[in-house]
Amino acid sequence: MTMNLLRIRDNSQIKKAAFYKIKNLETKILNKTLKNLEKEGVFVFPEAIIESQDLEQSQMILQDENGIYKTSNIMGFIGYGDERLVISSRFSDNHEDYFFQYLLSRVLDTPNVLNLETDFSYDNSIVNYLYFLFPYLLSVAIRKGLFKQYVYNEYNDRNIKGVIDIARHIKCNTPFIGCIAYRQREFSYDNYLLQLIRHTIEFIQSKSFGKALLSKVKNEVQLVVDATYTYRVHDRQSIIDKNKKMLVRHAYYHEYRALQNLCLLILHNQKGQIGVGYNKLYGILFDCAWLWEEYINLLIGKDFYHPKNKSHSGSEQLFSGNRQQGLIYPDFIGRDANNRIIADAKYKPIDNIRSKDYLQVLAYMFRFDAKIGYYLYPESTRKDRERLRLNQGTKYEQNVSAREDIYVMKCGLEIPCHTSNYQEFVDKIKINEHKFISNFSNMQF
Repeated sequence: MTMNLLRIRDNSQIKKAAFYKIKNLETKILNKTLKNLEKEGVFVFPEAIIESQDLEQSQMILQDENGIYKTSNIMGFIGYGDERLVISSRFSDNHEDYFFQYLLSRVLDTPNVLNLETDFSYDNSIVNYLYFLFPYLLSVAIRKGLFKQYVYNEYNDRNIKGVIDIARHIKCNTPFIGCIAYRQREFSYDNYLLQLIRHTIEFIQSKSFGKALLSKVKNEVQLVVDATYTYRVHDRQSIIDKNKKMLVRHAYYHEYRALQNLCLLILHNQKGQIGVGYNKLYGILFDCAWLWEEYINLLIGKDFYHPKNKSHSGSEQLFSGNRQQGLIYPDFIGRDANNRIIADAKYKPIDNIRSKDYLQVLAYMFRFDAKIGYYLYPESTRKDRERLRLNQGTKYEQNVSAREDIYVMKCGLEIPCHTSNYQEFVDKIKINEHKFISNFSNMQF
């Protein structure tokens, strides 16, 4: 089957005519939110962005504005039939998106996905990303504790405690030898979901890269293995079917819901064939604004508190009293109370940091008595930091002047371009990270 492939970049504008090769796919995704795409079978990471109420426009991977298509902070792969769309980072070079690969390897703390397979066809790339996410989502889910569920277990012994299974009793105990076949409802870790996770673990471990990929979650893997003592490899299809019918719905276990979806995708595509079924929408999409924010946290996190908007953790309040009004989630709040700093991670070009962004960070600065604010963004050129001093006075009184004590700084981390291989990219960005952190730590108060 001939594949019609189109490659575009995030935060870009593309003419409608460029999509002539993927007209069917264009119809399926244009002006559709991530939530709609997820319902049709596309895997979205992190899952929390689907539930965000304030990100409707940025949730769209492709938006039509007067005949010009705009992309957002979403990257990944999506397909329909024989049509494919690849959304790379705007820092990709000659179809090699080393920056995206680096973000994933740093934030998810797993081996680089490029090392997983030697066949980098489109469909195999998607499957590789699914493998790549498994250790991270497993670790996040296990933090909630092992998933426990009521199950019916079958027994055939003399200690009857449940409902007698007449048909099975006749089959197993003829002639009668003193045992009774019965079923008992028990609250157990050995349930349909942990069995699905166990089957996924065993499947990944069968790959040449499996043990290396799961090495950093070996404790979590062992917990699942110990809990699923009835695991049988031949039960895989029945476990998959049961999980398709019994998706996790409880809000408390939403981390397990994401893991369940991932496991189903991995096992469904265990032959490396994703998108089986000609009229099925499929793919995997990443919110790179989230990846960028978590990556920045790895660089500067020791000096900052890091509230998380998408997971609704670490919220602060603008006002006292009513807790339902004025909840805020600054990206980074400096730990030094005497010289408080507010930092905002922006995965967007510097020219796209505009009035709304300034108002937001200034509001945070006012709330936390901070005199310095930072925008931390990825940069493709060697631009000096830009310092924006807050004005005082008014034009009506002709006394506008810049304040010396309050300012906002635009500070970019240079992303290497024109590198010949991934290792060269890593070596260069490590140097740039050091410069970035050094500049940040040498601030003048």
